[in-house]
Amino acid sequence: MDHRPRLYLCTAFLCGVLLTLGFKDFYPDLERRFRRRRTPINSIAGAGLASKDKIDLEDLTKTHGKDAIANNVEIAEGIEACVGNTPLFRIKSLSEETGCEILGKAEFLNGAGGSPKDRVALNMIKTAEEQGLLTPHSGDTIYEGTVGSTGISLATVCRARGYLAHICMPSDQAVEKSELLLKLGAVVNRVPPAPIIDPMHFVNRARNLAADHTADPTRPGRGYFADQFENQANWQAHFEGTGPEIFQQCGGKIDAFVAGAGTGGTITGVARLLKPKLPNLRVVLADPQGSGLFNRIKNGVMFNPLEKEGTRRRSQVDTIVEGIGINRITANFEAGRESIDDAIQVTDEEALAMARWLAEKDGIFVGSSSAVNCVAAAKLARQLEPGRRIVTILCDSGTRHLSKFWHHAGNIGGKTDSKLDEIVGV
Repeated sequence: MDHRPRLYLCTAFLCGVLLTLGFKDFYPDLERRFRRRRTPINSIAGAGLASKDKIDLEDLTKTHGKDAIANNVEIAEGIEACVGNTPLFRIKSLSEETGCEILGKAEFLNGAGGSPKDRVALNMIKTAEEQGLLTPHSGDTIYEGTVGSTGISLATVCRARGYLAHICMPSDQAVEKSELLLKLGAVVNRVPPAPIIDPMHFVNRARNLAADHTADPTRPGRGYFADQFENQANWQAHFEGTGPEIFQQCGGKIDAFVAGAGTGGTITGVARLLKPKLPNLRVVLADPQGSGLFNRIKNGVMFNPLEKEGTRRRSQVDTIVEGIGINRITANFEAGRESIDDAIQVTDEEALAMARWLAEKDGIFVGSSSAVNCVAAAKLARQLEPGRRIVTILCDSGTRHLSKFWHHAGNIGGKTDSKLDEIVGV
């Protein structure tokens, strides 16, 4: 009897068993290989590249060395390097409501004192150093009269460059500003509000203290009065920094620039840079109630009799807004006055409502001067045809205005239904 068929059958069975066991061990490895081959393709597709595109990767550690790569990384030198180059972004709610593109220059992101005054403080100090009026680490002290932001920027930059800061400010300004100045190591004098003709006006007080320091042989160093209202280095800081940044960020396409004025440095510097490049640009002053600058632009006179400086003892202007608005002519404002085309006056109620609007609609928490700028930008947008681009300045954070401006503005709560027409009208 032939047993070969049975032998073949048994052999085939054993081979099948062995093949099954072998494939069981081999299959997971085969699956892993397949998945690894698929992963790069999926990653390329996710990055927006075609799977057939070839990507060449270069190992720079072989061609340049690790030390060379490290040396190509730019490291900023000191806090001063964090001043300038602030973002410009679209304020979504105002742009959508008005039909114009309203852009905010985020000057509150300047890295020293958190406002556009960082640029001014740094440029005033550098200019004084170049002129031999200041010497680092010599005991020189910088004196300034300010409502807060310039003092904070000066106090920060002073410490970074080897100086002391002595700040005089009106006693009716938000207390968190003077507390911050003290934390930064500045000497702070809070003086009663007074007209500019009074020797105890905060600006006059700073000027006199600087002179006394320099004249005192028992005190180290000199006293330098920064004089932000008249110092040309103020507007030049914005001519050399803020203005070119805005022009570049907008690709040269700007229809209007809106800003408030305290010293006048920002609006003058930006306007003087942009106007020659963009002859059709409209430069518009945003002015709080009680300030005389609105009349200066509209009517060619600084103030009306009810606003005349020196007639009563009061704050810089009759408004809750801090940082912008003034009732006297300054060199920085006059340097750019001819470049300003129009002015829009903003009430305290409009500024408070706009501050709440920006927090409610955009999550933007800014101070009083920024709110005034945005009210004026929205009003201007209603005058222009849709699609126009308006740039304005967001000066500082609302955290510096908690005890005064935002105390009046109140909490947003769960509100989500505010209407822009209720703020700026139709």
